[in-house]
Amino acid sequence: QVQLVESGGGLVQPGGSLRVSCAASGFTFSNYVISWYRQAPGKSREFVASISSAGGTTNYADSVKGRFTISRDNPNNLAYLQMNSLKPEDTAVYYCKAILWGRNYWGQGTQVTVSS
Repeated sequence: QVQLVESGGGLVQPGGSLRVSCAASGFTFSNYVISWYRQAPGKSREFVASISSAGGTTNYADSVKGRFTISRDNPNNLAYLQMNSLKPEDTAVYYCKAILWGRNYWGQGTQVTVSS
């Protein structure tokens, strides 16, 4: 059974840091590009970051560039999003996505709330 399970979300103050994780199973994780998306209430799902299958190439949305870092640990089927200098507008459910050509898998999401 293909699964992507996000964890590590929670409440953090503006300017704080948080790392969310994505644990994969049921497919060849190392073959897939991994992306993080987020969705705030009443808003469309938004691209945040992506990382190539071997981790050599990363891409970030302008809104998070310089603050967030995507990484992956292929031997352990894990991907991460390190979030620093968090802002209230970063508040959203964060989703992990695995993609290989036309094949897409999504996790269930983890809530990140940035508030004082």
